[in-house]
Amino acid sequence: MQVFLSAVMAFLGVEGMAALGAGLASIACVGAAIGMGISTSKAVESMARQPEATKQIRSSLFIGLAFCETTAIYGLLIAIMLIVM
Repeated sequence: MQVFLSAVMAFLGVEGMAALGAGLASIACVGAAIGMGISTSKAVESMARQPEATKQIRSSLFIGLAFCETTAIYGLLIAIMLIVM
């Protein structure tokens, strides 16, 4: 494994490895978007099934969406830090 990493490091260089790491960190944004879509669809589905629980479902949805968005922001922040530094 160490031989493979040293070969990749020699081929790409430090800037190339930073760009590769930034690309991998941005995958967090894709995961957060998928999570937001799934949670929103399930919340709308549950609101349609039980309209009387709309307030509770909505508040839980917003808390979950905030956690998903935080994950995306952290991934974006790490990607920017890798590119700048």
